This record gives sequence, C-alpha cells and structure tokens, in this order.
Amino acid sequence: MKNRLYILLAFFSFSVFSQINSEEIILKNGNIELPGTLSYHKEKTPLLIWVHGSGNVDRNGNQSGTPVKANYIKQFRDAVNKENIAFFSFDKRTANKKNAPFLKGTKITDFGLDVVKVVEHFKRKNRFSKIILVGHSQGSLIAMLALKNVDKYISIAGAGEPVDKVIVKQIGKNNPTLGEVAQEQFDSLKAHKKITVVNPFLRNIFAKQNQAFLYSWMQLDPAEEIKKINVPILIVQGNKDLQVKIEDAKLLYNSNKKATLEIIENMNHVLKEITKDEDNLTSYYSDKFHISKKLIEVINQFVKK
Repeated sequence: MKNRLYILLAFFSFSVFSQINSEEIILKNGNIELPGTLSYHKEKTPLLIWVHGSGNVDRNGNQSGTPVKANYIKQFRDAVNKENIAFFSFDKRTANKKNAPFLKGTKITDFGLDVVKVVEHFKRKNRFSKIILVGHSQGSLIAMLALKNVDKYISIAGAGEPVDKVIVKQIGKNNPTLGEVAQEQFDSLKAHKKITVVNPFLRNIFAKQNQAFLYSWMQLDPAEEIKKINVPILIVQGNKDLQVKIEDAKLLYNSNKKATLEIIENMNHVLKEITKDEDNLTSYYSDKFHISKKLIEVINQFVKK
C-alpha cells in the first residue's frame, strides 16, 4: 500500500510540472516583428521577460550563421517554469530576417523600445502577478532603459562601464598596441560620430554599418543608468565568465542601494556550470552543458521575495 501511494504521488507531481502551457506570440514595434514564446504553469504568477545580449540572438539563446548553439535561454526557461515562474523570450530584432529592411540606423535605444512594447503587451493583458526584466550581457543595459511598468530588475553578466572602455580593455588584454588603436578609433567616433579610416585589424568592430550603433551605445554608462532605477535590483555574475568580470558587477552594485549582488561559483557567460576551464568556450557551441542550478535558485528566491 505504501509503495502504491508513493507511485501515485510521484505520478501526480510529474503530471503537475509537465503541464507547462506554451504560446507563440508575435509583437510589433512599428515595422519590427518580435516573435516569441510565452511559457507558464499557470497565470497570476510572476513573469520574467528576457532581454538579450549582443548579436542576432533568438529566443532560445542561439545565433544563426554562427557556431553559438548553447540553447541557454531555452534551458533557463525550462528551469524557471519548474519553479512556477512564467517566462517570455523573443527573437531579437536582428535575429528575425523579416526585419532586415528596417534595421539600418538602429540605435541601442531602439532595442530598449522593443522591450517597452513587450512589457506594455503583458501589462495590458494583466495575466501575471509581477513583471520582471532579466537583462543578460548587453541586455543588462537595455533593460535599464525599459523599466516603466516593471516590478523588479535582474542583471546577469552586465558590464559596469561604457562599451568603448569595455572593448578597449578586451582588445588591450591580448594586444596592448591594438588596444591603443581601438581607443583612437573610439575617440574619433566620439568626436565626429564617424570614423573615416578604419584600422583593417578592427574592421569587424568599426565597420561603417556599425558606427552609428556603437556611437549610440557608448553614450550610455551602465553605472550611471542603474542609479535611476527605483525597483528592487538583483545583480548576478558568474566567476567563470570570460567576457564580463566580477568588478563590473560590483560597479553596478555600488551604484544603487536597492541592489543585491550574487556571485555564482562556476557559472560562465552563457550561464552554464563549468568545472573544467577547457569546457568554458566549448559550452557556447553545445547544449550538452547544463545551466547553473545556483543561478536558478538565486533567481527563484529574488522573484518570490
């Protein structure tokens, strides 16, 4: 009898958590289409809205035309849904090929306006108890621009300095001379809003089509923007992150008294749990690496506080 009861309870538990509802939703910001997936166990629960990092990232955390197939947003979605937290992520405007004719002249604030449209949709529908933005990497800053009608804000692997300082440091770490050249290119961009002669070794960064976007991005200082936030803040940083450092998280944390800081052991930039250093980059290209359990635990506690 006891064994039968255990089996029934186990089946009931499995049935409850397997009943995840999924809806495909297409939102629009003018001509820009933002197709996404909403998943939830039930309504009137907290809703997390994902704000992407740089690149043509889709709703699952992959980038077409690149080897990046980490599926980290999909893994994050599945994990928070199990905690009875609703989740929405959408294909970033640069990931949707239908948006190609409308991308010229895109500024970083335009990504923020996309997120505003998403928040407005869910606020209007009033289906969930709270709306919380989760900004990852570049999305940490973008989410700061879209916090109207939002109850809480989470920054994961967000830079603490303007993008020009971040890029110069990253390049200079491996090649100090090229780092100096990158600084000169940024100085020219800041002074003239364009770079007339682009160094061939930095063409991928400073190509003509990138310059207006970079100029708009470098006007924003995350450590200053976060000072304007009046909702509860959670700042999360992994100690195995190769792109963003713990110092960045501390810069953000020290800029707003409402912030809580969590350093996650063995978590890298794509939120994977990494125990071997040689697996760090490999995890960007494969979904066989699991998302950090500690990250989900910390998110769950903050969301339900």
